[in-house]
Amino acid sequence: METKTLKEKLKELNACEEAREWASDKSIQEVWETCHRGDWMLWLFARTNQNDFQILTLAKGHCANTVRHLMKDERSRKAVDAAILFGHGEITKEELIAAYAAADDAADDADDAAYASAYAASAYAAYAASAYAASAYAAYAAAAAAANAADAAAAYAADAKKDNQILTADICRKYLPIPTI
Repeated sequence: METKTLKEKLKELNACEEAREWASDKSIQEVWETCHRGDWMLWLFARTNQNDFQILTLAKGHCANTVRHLMKDERSRKAVDAAILFGHGEITKEELIAAYAAADDAADDADDAAYASAYAASAYAAYAASAYAASAYAAYAAAAAAANAADAAAAYAADAKKDNQILTADICRKYLPIPTI
């Protein structure tokens, strides 16, 4: 049986070029221990561990929770809570799907970029229709929400986004095991 390097596997999975360049010749353990972007980690875990939907949802919920303070609509906060509860086995997939639908409506109703991104983060956290289709977007939307909520100064917004990406990477390391590739 042919063994692929992480670099080859990332290319086969259609990882973005930026992530492939960053991973370069690192081992999967080194990537997991040093990655600075939660969205990349969620994406990789979802594509390589497709049967671990419950733990993936738990991590997505905690990533989205980083921008809970921007969620003005109760439907979004409930979706984040639902993702975390589902991750702990406390609610059913049907309840998770219902929370996703409500959060998706909240995202559609939002009229401010920061709030829309925060609501999207909550919707993606609870997204259950396809375990890997929206996996990275919970962290990506959380980072976008952090940046959109920042002052108009571009440097401050970029720092807020980067800080959130690092925070969600730490969350991924806490909840997700090193992916099996």
